[in-house]
Amino acid sequence: MTNKVKNNIIIKKPSLNHKNRHWHNWLVYDLNDQFLSKYSHLYQGVLYDLGCGESPYQDFLLQFAQQYIGVDWAGSNHVTKETVLANLNEPLLLDSAVADCVISLSVLEHLYQPQGMLNEAYRLLKPNAAMILQVPWQWQLHEQPHDYFRYTPYALKQMFVKAGFTEVTIECQGGFFTMLFLKINYFSLKFIRGPKFLKNIIKLCLAPFWYLGQKIAPYLDRLDRDWSKETIGFFVTAIKK
Repeated sequence: MTNKVKNNIIIKKPSLNHKNRHWHNWLVYDLNDQFLSKYSHLYQGVLYDLGCGESPYQDFLLQFAQQYIGVDWAGSNHVTKETVLANLNEPLLLDSAVADCVISLSVLEHLYQPQGMLNEAYRLLKPNAAMILQVPWQWQLHEQPHDYFRYTPYALKQMFVKAGFTEVTIECQGGFFTMLFLKINYFSLKFIRGPKFLKNIIKLCLAPFWYLGQKIAPYLDRLDRDWSKETIGFFVTAIKK
């Protein structure tokens, strides 16, 4: 995904130099880039990133928003750059109607009280402001033991409506073949063992297959008539009226 020019300003792509982007999983980050870029018009004013981790998208978001405030808990597995330390399973010690936008990426599955986080996001938002969320569906366990749920689109819709949101839009993060090739790539990665030098040689040999699978997956996804059944994840946008 290349940088774009808007009003004579170069807009950097979202995951520029993201350290977790590798030969076996670059398609995941490309899909995230596309989604985050698509809704860049919603990033404005004071933006809260709930479960910010290492804040990989901060620079991208600040091309649109005036202020970025990350929120995460002190026990996170990441080296966090958050501004606010908080447990997202509990009510946040933040004022109501202070956010012009709220985002939360790959966080909801790690909360044992997920509805509470959505309720708090709604409370933080100003009227007519948006929340942008990404959550996995067909994805392996990760960051154990803090991996609690997977959500169908029907569950996501119900939870957002329950929190008070309207105009809830849910989009699939690719189709069956995107899911399949990424699972194969991650699975094959588990079998690479030995000294670091040997592991690097094996990865180099597998890299063309990893790359090719991800390259053709979006085209093969056109054969899949219902992406929601076996997509790797969902993107959600919702408005507080």
